Amino acid sequence: MDIRDTLKQENVFSELKLSEISKSTSEIPELSEIGKGKIDALKKSVQEINSLIQGREELSKTIFKEGEKIKTEINNFLLENESNLLADLDPRDLVREKNDLRHKKIQIAELQLNEKISSWKDVALLKKELRECERELTEKQERLNTITRILG
Repeated sequence: MDIRDTLKQENVFSELKLSEISKSTSEIPELSEIGKGKIDALKKSVQEINSLIQGREELSKTIFKEGEKIKTEINNFLLENESNLLADLDPRDLVREKNDLRHKKIQIAELQLNEKISSWKDVALLKKELRECERELTEKQERLNTITRILG
């Protein structure tokens, strides 16, 4: 028997009953529970990533402020003690001390710049991960809504 013969027969699928295929909703697991675990996990991931982004930005601001504070302290030290340093040190030593402190300020500025770049990279990666989680969450929610509409 080939496919043509099968198609020519009347009521090929007459034995199938729609009532057997579609069960009552009481026999189907609770619709709201389908995929709920994955959706809840994705929502939690989105919240965690948002807090990581916020924490990283706050950390970067704190590091930058601390660097500014140290640079200000160096400037104040130089201004306050310049007359004392002039009296106590050889002019060559004074120049060396000032240059060392200026070098420290430059190092702090470099650290601040590196921190800004690192922070930007970290936040960019976290935002990429956030977009992926949000996309997956949206897909899962849309699937759940579709299944609910079909079965409900």
